[in-house]
Amino acid sequence: MKKSMFTMLAATAVTILSITASAQMKDPDVGGAPMYPDKTIVANAVNSPIHKTLAPTDDAFAKLPAGTVDTLVKPENKATLDKVLTYHVVAGKISSKELKAWIKKGKGTYTAKTVEGGSLTFTEDMGKIKITDEKGGTAWITTADVFQSNGVIHVIDTVLMPS
Repeated sequence: MKKSMFTMLAATAVTILSITASAQMKDPDVGGAPMYPDKTIVANAVNSPIHKTLAPTDDAFAKLPAGTVDTLVKPENKATLDKVLTYHVVAGKISSKELKAWIKKGKGTYTAKTVEGGSLTFTEDMGKIKITDEKGGTAWITTADVFQSNGVIHVIDTVLMPS
């Protein structure tokens, strides 16, 4: 599949997407590549060496059963791929600090609706944020608060699956 299609898909779901972001903050590097708050999610994702397959990360997709990614990127499976990718997207400007506050306010959990229409549940353990999908699968935020001109990304280590 062409790199440009992967880039467009990455724009859909480089994990947790927010609608706006602050360009005054210094972003963490992702996979050793600098992320620029004045660039879009797509512009930054194409430079990330750990997001060559799709998003979340190449290692996260490698955890899926053999052949899953090859099957998902076939043209006839576009609807399924869109569903998986948009399941990783939550609308709104959500920093890790806000997530932690909402988790605390929710007595240990915070549930957010995804763009796909499903839900993700956030919890905190030893200062790290864990995300649980509707099937009980979990992912950890490995790099938080990567602010972009059109959102904020929290890189995760596992692909989350909608029900």
